[in-house]
Amino acid sequence: MRGGSVLSRRTLLTMKLVQTLSLCLALSLSLAAASHHMEGHAQKDEPEPDGHKHELHHGAKLDRCEGMEFDAVAVNEEGIPYFFKGDHLFKGFHGKAEPSNETFPELDDHHHLGHVDAAFRMHSEDSPDHHDHQFFFLDTKVFSYYKHKLEKDYPKDISEIFPGIPDHLDAAVECPKPDCTDDTVIFFKGDEIYHFNMKTKKVDEKEFKSMPNCTGAFRYMDHYYCFHGHQFSKFDPVTGEVHGKYPKETRDYFMRCTHFGQKSTDDHIEREQCSRVHLDAITSDDDGSVYAFRGHHFLSITGDKFHSDTIESAFKELHCEVDAVFSYEGHLYMIKDNEVFVYKVGEPHTHLEGYPKPLKEVLGIEGPVDAAFVCADHHIAHVIKGQTVYDVDLKATPRVPVKEGTITHFKKVDAAMCGPKGVTVVIGNHYYQYASPMTMMMARIMPEQHKVSQELFGCDH
Repeated sequence: MRGGSVLSRRTLLTMKLVQTLSLCLALSLSLAAASHHMEGHAQKDEPEPDGHKHELHHGAKLDRCEGMEFDAVAVNEEGIPYFFKGDHLFKGFHGKAEPSNETFPELDDHHHLGHVDAAFRMHSEDSPDHHDHQFFFLDTKVFSYYKHKLEKDYPKDISEIFPGIPDHLDAAVECPKPDCTDDTVIFFKGDEIYHFNMKTKKVDEKEFKSMPNCTGAFRYMDHYYCFHGHQFSKFDPVTGEVHGKYPKETRDYFMRCTHFGQKSTDDHIEREQCSRVHLDAITSDDDGSVYAFRGHHFLSITGDKFHSDTIESAFKELHCEVDAVFSYEGHLYMIKDNEVFVYKVGEPHTHLEGYPKPLKEVLGIEGPVDAAFVCADHHIAHVIKGQTVYDVDLKATPRVPVKEGTITHFKKVDAAMCGPKGVTVVIGNHYYQYASPMTMMMARIMPEQHKVSQELFGCDH
C-alpha cells in the first residue's frame, strides 16, 4: 500500500509539471505572436523598397493647419481641389479630413488604400476617351474615374495606359495646349521628370534644375504648383523654371488657417491678396474702400493702399468668419449665421450698441445667406440665398423681403458687392461683373471671367 501511495504522488507531480510546461509554452507562443504582430505593424511605417514612406492614418484626426506634406493633389470635375494624405482626403481649402474611400470606394475594393501616390484630372482634346477623367496612381496601378464612377476594366497597370512611365510615382499634373505644345501629362519621381505626350504616347525625360522634388503637383487657375513638405513653388511646366519669391507656405495660400508663425505686415497683405481660398464676403463702402473677408482675416483697399488684419482685431464682437457684408449710410452690416452686427466705418470701426440682432428682425429674412449688397445712393439691400435674390427696402418699417428674381448662371455665390463698375459676383477664385442687379438676374450670356487674386487684388503671381 505504501509503494502505491508513493507512485500516486509521483504521478500527480508529473502531471502538474506537464501542465506547467504546457502553460509556459502557450504563453511563450502567445508573446511571440504578439511580438510578430507588432513588428508587422511597425514595418508598415518603415520606408518601402522604392523609398516611399506611406503612413497609415485610419481613424486619425488630421489637421492640415498644423502643416503636413500631402501625398497627392488634384482638381475634380467641379474645379474643387482634393488634397490626399494617407488614407484621408481634404476637399477644398477648408474643412475636416474624411476617409478617401467614402468618395472613391473602389480604391479600397481593388487595392488596400493606405495612400495615393499621385493624381490629376485629364485635359486632352487629343484623347477624348480620357478627357475630364480623374486619374489616381497607387503603387503599380492606375485608376480612372469619370463623374465619380470607376471606369470599366480599371484599375490597370500604369505601363499599359502610360507606357514608359515608372511605378511608385511622387506626383503628376496635366499640361494641356497651349501651355505645352501638345496635350501632355507631367510625371514626377524623385528628381526624374517625364513628359508624356497624349497624342503620340512619346515620353521625354526632363531636368528641372530649379525645382525641388515634388510630393504633389496640380494645375490651378492656369498656373502650375509643386508641393514639397508644407510649402509650394509655382513653376513653368515646360522648362521647370521657378520665378519669384518661392517657396511659399501652403497654409497661407491654399488653406483657411488662423495666424501661425511670425510674419511682417507685407506678408499678411500678400497672403490675403494672393490666397486661392474663396472669399466669404466683400463690400465697398460709401468712400469706395473695399473690404474683403476670408476666414479669420480681412483685406481692406483704400485707393492704392492695402491693409490686412484679423477680423477679431478690427471687429472684436464678431470674432471670425462672416457669411455676408454690405455697406449702407456709413455703416457695415455684417451677417453671421442668423445674426447681424453693425459697425460705423472709421478708425477704429465702432460697434453699434444693441447689436447683434436677429437677422429676421433686421432684414426680415431667415439665415443663413450667401451674399448681400447695396448699390450707392440706393436703399435696397439685395440678399442672395442660393440662386434666389431677395430685395429688402432698408427705409421701410418693418423690413419685408421681396423675391426679386433668380440667378441662372450660378448655383451658389460666395460673395457680391456693388460699386462704380456695377455688381461684382464672386464664385471661387473668379469674379463676374454685371451693369446692375437687374442685369445680373436677366442676363442670358455669361459675362467675362476675371481672377480675384490678380485682377481684383493686384497679386503679381
